[in-house]
Amino acid sequence: MSEADAVTERLKAVLPPLARARLQSLRLAEGGTAIVVLDAAGLDTLERERLEQAVNEALAGQAGVSAVRVALMADKVRRRIIAVGSGKGGVGKSTVSTNIAVALARMGRKVGLVDADIYGPSQPRLLGNEGIKPQARDNKLVPVPSEWGVPLLSMGQLIEPGKAIAWRGPMASNALGQLIDADWGAIDTLIVDLPPGTGDVQLTMLQRHKPTGAVIVSTPQDLALIDARRAIQLFGVGEVPVIGMVENMAGYACPHCGKVSDPFGSGGTEAAAKELGLPFLGRIPLQMAIREASDAGQPPAAGEGEGAAAFEAVARRIATWLDNQ
Repeated sequence: MSEADAVTERLKAVLPPLARARLQSLRLAEGGTAIVVLDAAGLDTLERERLEQAVNEALAGQAGVSAVRVALMADKVRRRIIAVGSGKGGVGKSTVSTNIAVALARMGRKVGLVDADIYGPSQPRLLGNEGIKPQARDNKLVPVPSEWGVPLLSMGQLIEPGKAIAWRGPMASNALGQLIDADWGAIDTLIVDLPPGTGDVQLTMLQRHKPTGAVIVSTPQDLALIDARRAIQLFGVGEVPVIGMVENMAGYACPHCGKVSDPFGSGGTEAAAKELGLPFLGRIPLQMAIREASDAGQPPAAGEGEGAAAFEAVARRIATWLDNQ
């Protein structure tokens, strides 16, 4: 064995077990710089950082080593974007987006959430990570983790609480680009909570980021469905397939007598989906428990009960659609 090979084997021996298992090459360059190439496939941002730090700590100070350079190699993640939209506000689109993401994460999917509602961000409250600002690495934002396994980026994390955002369209569109083109690590599916309507942010999403598919949220009432049709038409113009429609706030069970009423109507979204030739993904009941849990940053999809089951059913249909692409 040559002297160079002996040094290499000595350095390999002091690497932590995970680094040895992922080692692609290690050599000592002229001047004593140890150059280590590791396979980082499947590791998220935090895991990659820890691996790099462990290698640096193991090799620094070893005889003959003056500096350490670590290169982490991984196949580029094929990231899919699911846009969640509605024609109008007040239909619970953000709550549905949050719980779809959480339900998919519970199924083992690598899911991230983008709060693209630039002017009315609510996802930090819904995911329970308000007040935590994202860090930046290599000029890219690093998503803020959540207790529920869904990292998040939102304008609500970047501005002072309660401060209004008075931006014209181009500024809002650029902000969306920073949220989507962030350092998402191993995340392969992004749920994007779009603002209501069919404005600049939606157009930017279609033109620059091209979602894999779209989910349309509506209440059963006629007015909401009229606007939902406009959102569907916009996605059609952008050649983005609509995965299906979700009926939110569908049926209210009185907590005292148990009688079910339909303050927003019943079955309208399912009927509209049938008329438009689109899949109906499911109904989310109008429940006090869903509202209370959401306000408390405890997504209902992370728990049990009727609400959790409803969100899981919708998420499973979306997952099946993704798997068939």
